[in-house]
Amino acid sequence: MRSTRGAASSVVLAGLLLAGCSPGALGGAPVPGTGSPAAAPSGTASGGTDGSAIAVGAGPQKTYTVQRQPAAGSCHYRTEHGEPLEDPTCTPGAISPAVTQSNLASTICRKGGYTSGIRPSTSVTGKEKKLNAASYGYTGRMGDAEYDHLISLQLGGDPNDYRNLWVEPADPGHRSGAGVNNKKDPVETKLHTAVCKGQVTLAAAQKAIVTDWTTALSVLHVT
Repeated sequence: MRSTRGAASSVVLAGLLLAGCSPGALGGAPVPGTGSPAAAPSGTASGGTDGSAIAVGAGPQKTYTVQRQPAAGSCHYRTEHGEPLEDPTCTPGAISPAVTQSNLASTICRKGGYTSGIRPSTSVTGKEKKLNAASYGYTGRMGDAEYDHLISLQLGGDPNDYRNLWVEPADPGHRSGAGVNNKKDPVETKLHTAVCKGQVTLAAAQKAIVTDWTTALSVLHVT
């Protein structure tokens, strides 16, 4: 006759199977295509594209290291309103714990600027950009694509969390060789101004940019 403990374990396992789960499914979520556990967020913020919380990254660092990227070919661009958007599975966004609604005046809204002092060096982001281009299958001119913070640094995005960075292709109709020039950057600047003027909250701006940057201004009634 089996022990009470053994019987209880069998009941739990049976319950998992009936729910469509396996014991292994209870572990951490893998980085897409790598088979390695993704870094667990240190906290949560406003909702992402699927209503889930936005991950909180490590924040500004004295020294940045090259971050591992999703496996080659595992990420896929979307198109909304004719513009390229990130893959929300590979690039769901991540915010910096150093920027909050209560300290805007001393961080992203302070006079003299904030982002230049926390931006990773090109020696780090250059390598990440090449790896991420492979993740997304990007084959265009690297000089025309921006290694973009989904939640920009001026909106409190994490500086070097792989979940917040993607190779953003040039806008449709962009002249090859003309360098980086996309319509997302002005959206970020307008949202930053609105946040610093108190017209919208930091969390609302972050949520809007993660959900769909092409509609972020209209959703928040920012002009």
